[in-house]
Amino acid sequence: MAAEWRRRAAAELYGRLLRIYEEGRESTPEHPCLFETDVEICLIGGSRKSPIERFWNGNNMMYILQKARHNEESDAMEESKPDDAIYASELLPKENSGPVALSVRRAKQLISLYTMVQNPNMTHLNISDLVVLPPLWIRCDGSDPEHTCWLGAEPLKAGNKITGINFYMVTCDGPTADKTYFANLEELKMAHKMKHHSSIVVTKGFAQYELIRAAVIEDTIVESESNIYVDITWNTVDKILETPPLVSAATLNITLESGDPRSPVYQLYRELQFLLALAEGLKTSVTEWPEPLESESAVELVQEFLTDLKKKLDGYCISGSKNETEKIKCDTAAVDSSIKSIFSERGDLDFAEQLWCKMRSVSSYQELIECFTLIIKSLEHGEIQPWIHQGSSSLLSKLIQQSYHGKIEVVSLSGITPIQMLLEIGLDKMKKDYVSFFIGQELATLTYLDYFISTSVDLQEQVHRVQKLHHMLEIMVSCTVLLQFKHENLFPLTQICMKYYKENPLNEKHVFQLPIRPALVKKFYQNDHPEIWKVDISSGHGQKEVKTTWQVSTNPPVKHMTSNNTGLFSDSTVNGSSEERMYFITMAKCSQVHFT
Repeated sequence: MAAEWRRRAAAELYGRLLRIYEEGRESTPEHPCLFETDVEICLIGGSRKSPIERFWNGNNMMYILQKARHNEESDAMEESKPDDAIYASELLPKENSGPVALSVRRAKQLISLYTMVQNPNMTHLNISDLVVLPPLWIRCDGSDPEHTCWLGAEPLKAGNKITGINFYMVTCDGPTADKTYFANLEELKMAHKMKHHSSIVVTKGFAQYELIRAAVIEDTIVESESNIYVDITWNTVDKILETPPLVSAATLNITLESGDPRSPVYQLYRELQFLLALAEGLKTSVTEWPEPLESESAVELVQEFLTDLKKKLDGYCISGSKNETEKIKCDTAAVDSSIKSIFSERGDLDFAEQLWCKMRSVSSYQELIECFTLIIKSLEHGEIQPWIHQGSSSLLSKLIQQSYHGKIEVVSLSGITPIQMLLEIGLDKMKKDYVSFFIGQELATLTYLDYFISTSVDLQEQVHRVQKLHHMLEIMVSCTVLLQFKHENLFPLTQICMKYYKENPLNEKHVFQLPIRPALVKKFYQNDHPEIWKVDISSGHGQKEVKTTWQVSTNPPVKHMTSNNTGLFSDSTVNGSSEERMYFITMAKCSQVHFT
């Protein structure tokens, strides 16, 4: 009976895996599939991040198996679909609390079934045309003495023929700060040699350091999704937790969320938020006016500005106690002294741009109309003769050009027209701000920036592209202030960011990666503890290569396990010190079985 159950279960699993694989060749299935009511099968491939990437470097498709989460109707649904696949998405609760692991016993059973159906010698399964399936990984709950969190299997091939299976086992303990639980490198190497009958082993190190925390400004704590990490890899490891040598290869990983109040360009970010509020108002006809950026009302600021211009035209106030550049300057960014050399206010603001700076304090639709009424009346009566930059296509710029000839068209300040007028001059102004920065710092040419400042797309898309420019600006400023980057590092980073944003929508969670020399950031991590440190010990070549990995990490290495169920020493400390870094300890081992 047991043998018959295994045969039927193996055949059913093969059929399910094969169908998922064939569907995945065209497009990755959106929903996981159910097997035997308790197992959820997902196919991972393409651009989707592998949950096992730290311990397995395969880059093709793979199956992820985990425990299915049923609702009360699951049994009834299974009975109603005896011959069809039951998609696990139909059986899940509405709130997804993350992946759930299977018991280690169940996982071993599934690995055994997978091995059976990939073994060409199992002719009693009656598989006529055996297909080499993608590798299979199973989330485990750590219920065994070794605290296994992953079990995996990968077919070994010679051409299209399966010659054996690679088995993987990942275990995890912790967290602990007690270094007596840490492995000894020589003992790890010896254990690998004995297990795999190897005379020569190769070691490779990896360390990840968090730089944004190491370079934190004072003691300010701000909730943010921003992270700047450096990943460092090197060959030939001499001891556990060694600091990477300067000859290592390093990659900077930057994830930056705009809007940090500590940022030197925070005021520019607030200006952008006002622009976004106008764009949303234009789209929905409902504008939520943000908190004014100035203490004085917009109407008062505009009236003062127009009065000063009228006096100039009448020949008054040719010189004054106030510096003229101070008078017309726009406080686009309250620029921190540490980066004045790379980002400063433009001194060439035209009339429309200066108006934008005054009208950023608009707090109601009525106030907006009052401001534009004052401006249009001054233009109609010839009280002012303002200058504007060439190339502007905004409605206000057209009215100003018309005023040079003594007559302007009638504009109805109703509906969305006033909002669109303010949005247009704000867009023109902010585009020039960003262009001034990137060209002034020799990080891009006007041709390369053309995509981001183009007026050939609608206003909403123009606003979206300005958001991209701001995100890139925040990245450059952060790397300059926090990491003291110079032009030689900022330039390639700018090219990477611009290439990404010419092809993708705004995504502040995207990780921008920049290859660097470790020496560039060594001072930020040389006295710090790594977030992740691991050593790979390997022997053999090609499909005969086998690897042992030992890793410590400050975060759980897998999503489906927490400190509550990962180990025996979660309360451990060293000499009662709370300053010691707590680490999860993870081991990944592999073994090979060859079919004869």
